[in-house]
Amino acid sequence: MCVALLTYADLSARLNISREAARALARRRRLPRSRAEDGKALVSVDLSELRYTPRPRRARRAEHIDAPIDAPLAKVEAMEPFPFRRDRNGAPDSCSDAFSLREPVPTSLENAMEIEALKAEIARLEDVAAAYRAVFERERERADRLAVELLQAA
Repeated sequence: MCVALLTYADLSARLNISREAARALARRRRLPRSRAEDGKALVSVDLSELRYTPRPRRARRAEHIDAPIDAPLAKVEAMEPFPFRRDRNGAPDSCSDAFSLREPVPTSLENAMEIEALKAEIARLEDVAAAYRAVFERERERADRLAVELLQAA
């Protein structure tokens, strides 16, 4: 029974795995851990009992490597833009032309005006929230005073 105190780096070097894998192995097997003087974690490992063989890494699927680059593009081009917008006979629905119903793109001046309107609305809502907060504080103080009076009366 040969127990050794190893850092995760040392354990990973002995098992020929990554440092993160060594850390996960120590946590999974609930190996006792402690701290070295330099702050690094030390793992108590019984090397005679530790039988660990790393799993082989999964290879990537070969079809992705051999597939032509234009294949995904051909799939996308073959798809209909709105396949769900069809009536029972397969003819396009009257609402299927979403591009003709789209509103025009706003200009930067319209965006700036909308931003200013939103900022004004935010300021107004902050004022309303502050007013409600003041009412809440006043009512809370009143409730505290009533609670004190009730305790004194009892």
